[in-house]
Amino acid sequence: MLKLSCPDVVALADVRVWVRSRSWAAALTSAGVALMLTSCGASSAAPAVAELPSRATTGLGAAKTPAVEPGGARAPVSRVTATIPLGSSSQGVAVDGSTHTAYVTDTLRQIVSAIDTRSNLVTATFTVGKDPAGVAVDGHTAYVLNSRDSTMSVIDTQSNTVTQSYGGVDPVSVAVDGFVHAAYVTNRGEGTVSVVDTQSLSVTATITVGMSPEGVAVDGSTHTAYVTNRDAGTVSVINTLSNAVTATITVGRSPRGVTVDGSTHTAYVANWEGTVSVIDTLSNAVTATITVGGWTEDVALDVAANAAYVANSQDNTVSVIDTRSNLVTATITVGRAPCGVAVDSTTGTVYVANGGDGSMSVLTAG
Repeated sequence: MLKLSCPDVVALADVRVWVRSRSWAAALTSAGVALMLTSCGASSAAPAVAELPSRATTGLGAAKTPAVEPGGARAPVSRVTATIPLGSSSQGVAVDGSTHTAYVTDTLRQIVSAIDTRSNLVTATFTVGKDPAGVAVDGHTAYVLNSRDSTMSVIDTQSNTVTQSYGGVDPVSVAVDGFVHAAYVTNRGEGTVSVVDTQSLSVTATITVGMSPEGVAVDGSTHTAYVTNRDAGTVSVINTLSNAVTATITVGRSPRGVTVDGSTHTAYVANWEGTVSVIDTLSNAVTATITVGGWTEDVALDVAANAAYVANSQDNTVSVIDTRSNLVTATITVGRAPCGVAVDSTTGTVYVANGGDGSMSVLTAG
């Protein structure tokens, strides 16, 4: 029996087969099947930056004034207002509301695209390593994990320069705690998390977690990191002051993305089986399991809208969860095989990286 996992998609006529193994990818490629690979590796070539001409967009673009619900809360998103073509295989996405910029990794072209979220135009691309996957932004720096050559590309978003660092095995996700100048990197190939000093770009600690760690989120207020272990079906809880694993929580099958709300002491875990596990971070207990779409990949929070957004790669949808009731209140169709999702906390706009068609969907309220 073939064990299916994500987020690498193979398209053949109307059939989509999801594979992670490079040996499977090689076999399918030799058989003439077109692959859209998403998380494997990096390049030793010097990074480069290229300015792009404006690209066509559709729809209305990001909302300039967030919709407001009765009582003052921001309304959750409800529709796609733009679809931005980016290339071949969009994977991870991060957004910097202070600079009105979204960053999207493209695993086939080995680039990161910078998109102006006011105009929905691509303003620059950055050449990074092989198979760039996860991306995070902190201040004027973007951190990109290149899974196949086990590097991290560090982009200075002011000077548009790229440097390479790091040396983990198959790194796929990164979360940054800017207060302590640390990046936390999941190494899927060796079951560890690397702690990287964001000033010196040196690895200061390596923490053993579960099998095939995928997603990572940090709650800076409690000095805690949460790491999903794909092949163990667990979440490792790490004290970031001591770099010790303090708890292991059983969640759904094949957990991927994770996000945490420090104000409510709640973490949300996207499980590949099509569920979201809700964790009380005070007790480290799962308090709810929410059914969403198929092949759930990633989850992001908008605290101001009391909403969690979940990317369902099989269904080509995003599920909207009311975090007060833990109910799915809407399901929004996006591009093919959505892999990553991010929220602009200043506007409430949601950005979705679609791995199956190389686009980014822009979702707004009302």
